[in-house]
Parts: sequence; structure tokens; C-alpha cells
Amino acid sequence: MRVLISFLMLLLSQISYAAVAAVATDTTKEKAIASLTNEPIGVSNYLQMFFGLFVVVALIFGMAWFMRRMGNMNSGAAGNLKVLGGISVGQRERVVLVQAGETQLLVGVAPGEIRTLHVMDKPIVTQPETNSKVSSSFSEKLHAAIKNRGAS
Repeated sequence: MRVLISFLMLLLSQISYAAVAAVATDTTKEKAIASLTNEPIGVSNYLQMFFGLFVVVALIFGMAWFMRRMGNMNSGAAGNLKVLGGISVGQRERVVLVQAGETQLLVGVAPGEIRTLHVMDKPIVTQPETNSKVSSSFSEKLHAAIKNRGAS
């Protein structure tokens, strides 16, 4: 906001300077016009600079919008991959069960390496615990917390 006000004040002072020069007499008018054309920085230079700045900032925002819109382009395989479960077997090592389409893979994951440990012949059926009080979605947890808070 301060920059905008400063720019407007500068622009207003340049316009008023040009207006004063236009009202002056013929001799002073010629001198004022000569001094305006000889100045290294004039109103047109400021307008050109701020127009260029506006174009650059608009390009940055346009590219950010474009990347945000096009950045979520997932391939078809990404929708078919699911992590069914995992367990930590060391400080930085894990064993993970991954489903890729109809195939389930047991994968070992370490800091610099990923290895297929086993390809399942028969898929392991994972069932969510229906009798557990722990629900999977946030909204269900929130409703349960509100209900418990109101009951106590």
C-alpha cells in the first residue's frame, strides 16, 4: 500500500511539474520543455518501468496458477497403487504390503533401496475393524468427540 501511495505521489508531482511548465511564458515554456526532455527519468520512464514490473509479476502468478492446475496430473497407474499396511523392522527400515491392481507385493524399504521381498499368489484380504471405536475419517472422529463431550 505504501508503494502504491508513493508511486501515486510521484506521478502526481511529475504531472503537476508538467502542468506548471505548460502555464509558464513562451521563453520559460521552452526552457521547461527542454528541461523535461533532458531529464533522465520522466513520467514515461516510470510508466514503462511499472508496466514491465506488472507484466513480470503477472507472468509469475500465471505460471504458478498453471503449475498448480497441471501439477496434479496423475498417471493411470498411480490410482491403482495402494499401501495396505506396513511395519517397521529397524530404525529406518520398513516392510510394506502394496497392492498394484490385482497383485499384492511385499516390499522392503530402506533409505537407499527398495526390494520386492515376495509376490503374493493369493491376495491378503484386509478387513477394517468394524467393532473398534476408532473410525477412519476425521468427520466421524469429530462427531464421536462431540458426542462424548456432551455426554460427560
